[in-house]
Amino acid sequence: MNLILAFLGFSFFATNAPVAPKPPATALTYPDLIRRVTDLEQLAVLPVKGETCAQWSSYDRKSKFDEATGKYVDWFANGDGKGFIREENGKQVMAEMNGPGCIWRTWSATPEKGHVRIFLDGAEQPAIDLSFADYFGSGGLVGFPALIYKTAANGFNCRIPIPYQKSCKIVADQGWGNYFQFTYTTFPAGTIVPTFTRKFIGQYFAELQDLDAKMGAGLGDNPSPPEGKEKTIAKTITVQPHETVCVAKIDGPRAITSFKVKLETNGLDDVEAALRAVTLNMKWDGESKASVWTPLGDFFGTGPGINIYKSLMLGMTADGFYSYWYMPFEKSGAIELINEGGVPVKLACEIAHAPLSQPTAQLGRFHAKWHRDAFLPAEPERDMDWTMLKAAGRGRFCGVALNVWNPRGNWWGEGDEKFFVDGEKFPSTIGTGSEDYFSYAWSSATLFYQALHNQTRNDGGNRGHLSVNRWHVADNIPFQSQFEGCIEKYFLNARPTLYDCVVYFYQAAGDSDPYEPQAVSERIGFYPKPEIQKTEGSIEGEDLRVIEKSSGDTSPQDMNHYKGKWSDGRHLFWSHAQDGGKLKLALPVKTSGRFEIVAAMTKAKDYGIVQFSLDGEKLGQPFDGFNDEVAPSGEIKLGIRELSAGEHKLTLEFTGKNPAASGFFAGLDYLKLVPQK
Repeated sequence: MNLILAFLGFSFFATNAPVAPKPPATALTYPDLIRRVTDLEQLAVLPVKGETCAQWSSYDRKSKFDEATGKYVDWFANGDGKGFIREENGKQVMAEMNGPGCIWRTWSATPEKGHVRIFLDGAEQPAIDLSFADYFGSGGLVGFPALIYKTAANGFNCRIPIPYQKSCKIVADQGWGNYFQFTYTTFPAGTIVPTFTRKFIGQYFAELQDLDAKMGAGLGDNPSPPEGKEKTIAKTITVQPHETVCVAKIDGPRAITSFKVKLETNGLDDVEAALRAVTLNMKWDGESKASVWTPLGDFFGTGPGINIYKSLMLGMTADGFYSYWYMPFEKSGAIELINEGGVPVKLACEIAHAPLSQPTAQLGRFHAKWHRDAFLPAEPERDMDWTMLKAAGRGRFCGVALNVWNPRGNWWGEGDEKFFVDGEKFPSTIGTGSEDYFSYAWSSATLFYQALHNQTRNDGGNRGHLSVNRWHVADNIPFQSQFEGCIEKYFLNARPTLYDCVVYFYQAAGDSDPYEPQAVSERIGFYPKPEIQKTEGSIEGEDLRVIEKSSGDTSPQDMNHYKGKWSDGRHLFWSHAQDGGKLKLALPVKTSGRFEIVAAMTKAKDYGIVQFSLDGEKLGQPFDGFNDEVAPSGEIKLGIRELSAGEHKLTLEFTGKNPAASGFFAGLDYLKLVPQK
């Protein structure tokens, strides 16, 4: 590899950079900052005063907290793509931070050609001056594919650490794109960090290359193996129904550094149910209430069921499940499994543990809790904020695995994450969308796997079961007295759209969290299937492939919140088109024959007049889609045709609109090909 990031305008690199000795806590070298990106042991070190993590983003600035009334105003404003702090000399100020600090994560949904400049420590010249697209490899960047990348799910990510000693200011030209997030840590006053320059990439190329390997090809291995001598406990156990089994009890002071499980699936009719019926319980130093309580499968970062993936500290593979969370204790660590299901569950378990490398007084205790709808905000104007974690005391928030049951519609999210730290009224982290928090974009249903964020399950088109996760390592959120982390939930449980999650965090020894175990009935089968049925013999409009459109946008649209019934609860929505606009769709025909062609459409006050054609020949009469209310049209007979097996071209064309109609919209619910003698 002989080309570094054009991102930094640097043209040589050193392949034999020396590894710096570990400095005192008040001085951090650039290699130290690189190590923090994957240092799981560092997460257990309790935060000191002055250590914070926050985020600048393009969130909608209409969302505010009114100090005078104590109320949240426009709290769910959703124009999140273009927000910025202020305009200055014709530029947009995206972010301003006081140091010492470090940017860990830069993200965007649509970075474009407008330049973004990062000024550090009051310098007149920017440390980085690039089009926003070039921050993410769009300009031909190579070198670190696990640090700078666009995932298969549309999110642009850069994980190169950018430290500064005194200050950081990020300024953008017009045309920079849409949506941004900069996640950064502020270190305690007196901490010495280097100010980023372009030369760092060459000077510390070997360390960055090692980091890239850990976050890419090395996933599945412990990224920060202990320096001391490890011991391993390995055993195969069968947990009988309604039985509690002690897997291991380890005398301290030590730390669990690896926990692996392989499930014997033979004989299990319902693997998803088994992995939720068996719970994992971990207790530190003789505590009566477990610090770790989750369904066994969900603990490994995805659920329900077995969803194959690898990330930095958690994963599910064909060889079993793994965890590399660092779990220290002073006197004892105990791991129990409880089977609340009706069938035996056989597991091969392996636990590695090692001596502590730091005094226990400096180390927090690891917590992980599964819950549904716990500790929702009391303020009525925050009714869409869904609480992921609420904790009191001193510790660090380190990540979440969010599972969604979304049987209706084609999108579940949209809502922003909000992190309130140590009594903040306005969150120091506020995001731009649910998928943006998980570092992808545009509600993509594509599965993806990265070191620090993953979409591990999507049953198709964002419907059914979905599972996403995000891990905070270098960008963990430290708190001294309290933490509340929420994500907006746009759809009610009655829809039904249901959330459950596992949150991962550290707290000081003796600080307990408020979460209690939830009954097995809350973990299995709580997601009811809605009464949505497809019309018999229907070819769903939203399933037809779009060949071409001359104007407007097309997408599936959920119709269950309107009066009336649509087949499968959706239609193909053609929006913002123009008079004369054409939409061409691929119509599959399984067998040759003579068919009557039937369509079912949607009517509304902004819907135009549509003429159907098939393979260039008009079908039936123009359909006037105008109606005072949104409603299904009923079946429309378009005529009889001889059709050969294969793909045919169905065209919808706007030929005007009702005088009372306000636009050119259309909705195709379904088609039928009714065989004729």
